[in-house]
Amino acid sequence: MTLLSSKGTYGLLAMYELSKEYQFKKPVKIRDIAERAAIPQNYLEQLLNTLKKDGFVKSIRGAYGGYMLASDPSDIRVIDLLKSLEGEIQITETATQNSVLELFFKDAGEKLEEIFDISLDDFRLYEQKLSKQICYTI
Repeated sequence: MTLLSSKGTYGLLAMYELSKEYQFKKPVKIRDIAERAAIPQNYLEQLLNTLKKDGFVKSIRGAYGGYMLASDPSDIRVIDLLKSLEGEIQITETATQNSVLELFFKDAGEKLEEIFDISLDDFRLYEQKLSKQICYTI
């Protein structure tokens, strides 16, 4: 069972890459984002256009142009990005005609939204967890 499509996953990867560059206040070339996040460049262009339309990124034209976040990473919620790219996040699209299961699916959907209700800046916590897990032995 897959909750997110490649659209949501790749879009989130691209936004994570842009969030790491936010402090430099310079646009990042699309080919650099595609390379770092291992996303096909043509597909990435489509995703960034959607995110631009919804106000999450801005594009700068010219030789030193590219894409950058439209606001601070701490102000961009993962749930909002996923809704922009995927639409509403639902456990199931099919009504069960069973009140108990409908209530369960509603609760599960709300918990999913809670899980994804973090900012791009919160990914730093995961970076810290990862750095603690990495162990070098010689």
